[in-house]
Amino acid sequence: MPLNAVKLAADELESPADNKDVSAAAPRPVAKLAVVVPTLCEAENIRVVLDRIRQSLDPLGFPYELIVVDDDSRDGIDTIVQEITETDPRVRLLVRKGERGLGGAVLYGWQHTDAEILGVIDADLQHPPELLPQLWKAVESGNDVVLASRYAPRGGLDNWHPARHLLSRMAIWMTYPLQKPGISVKDPMAGFFMVRRSSLRNVDLHNRGFKILLEILVRADVRSVTEIPFTFGPRRAGASKANLRVGLDYFALLFRLWRSK
Repeated sequence: MPLNAVKLAADELESPADNKDVSAAAPRPVAKLAVVVPTLCEAENIRVVLDRIRQSLDPLGFPYELIVVDDDSRDGIDTIVQEITETDPRVRLLVRKGERGLGGAVLYGWQHTDAEILGVIDADLQHPPELLPQLWKAVESGNDVVLASRYAPRGGLDNWHPARHLLSRMAIWMTYPLQKPGISVKDPMAGFFMVRRSSLRNVDLHNRGFKILLEILVRADVRSVTEIPFTFGPRRAGASKANLRVGLDYFALLFRLWRSK
């Protein structure tokens, strides 16, 4: 399924003459959410992540699915996820062979769902799953994009080295001229967010790179954004995916976005 495909309802409308009680129209269906969890050597985390996500979303009573997109880790994560899937079919596993990259994994997961609302959360528990209900409610209120923000008021970073903090701030500073007037955000590098599929309808997102949200904010049909503050926590297990290649991909993304502007 192409990313820009939008599931349309094909319900036939009755004429007033055929429907005596027009005011008693059927309620609008609740939108479905698909949360992609990209993984690379995250077997130690995945069970806890999926349990906490489900515990956070289940009380809200709306349809959702969790899509684990693994870049062929071969660390036993497939066995763990398949075990969970046997008791909860809302959890699915997709394995990419011969490919690497966070952005590509996210897009791959979104391409394999018909959900109207698309989300992403890291598997290392630096993104608290308990924040998902707040993101969902902000989408329900009409926002096209809702992101968990480290730099919004009351947000924060837990025990980051000052040099890493400075690099993060500099990377964000370089995005400000690219962001659209009126929907500029403080944390366009966030990796924990939700977006309406309809906002992506007429844009082909690049499957390389680390910061897919920035491209969405610059190129997609986004008219309203909300930031939900949170504190970026310590990694529970696994290794950081940030490396020199990630940095080069980020500068390549900035260059592409400048050219498109």
